[in-house]
Amino acid sequence: MNLRIALIAHDGKKSDMVSFILNNQAFLKEASLFATGTTGSKIEEEGFKVIKLLSGPLGGDAQIATMVATGDVDMVIFFRDPLDRHPHEPDVQMLMRQCDVHNVPLATNPKAAHYLLRGIESVFN
Repeated sequence: MNLRIALIAHDGKKSDMVSFILNNQAFLKEASLFATGTTGSKIEEEGFKVIKLLSGPLGGDAQIATMVATGDVDMVIFFRDPLDRHPHEPDVQMLMRQCDVHNVPLATNPKAAHYLLRGIESVFN
């Protein structure tokens, strides 16, 4: 199984994403990872192979939404910072809507992402 996972983290949550990646590296090393620009760079620094897209505010969120709509991603992990303002919030809402429309699992915080990975793991083991 080659799971295709999109990874996004707002600036205030990038360290949470890196911790999540490191804590789940055995599972994630087997997946194809896609990430928005800066998040992808942080993940690469930890030795993971990742396909980097544009930065979120420059269209990366929209690129991932397109991947969701075209069936090119199996799940989205998007660590959102609900306490900060984001000028690209319409793109964020569009991405979340596309996940709902196309029935693609979406985790917006580390605990939800942990349970999502454990659930997938149990199905394929």
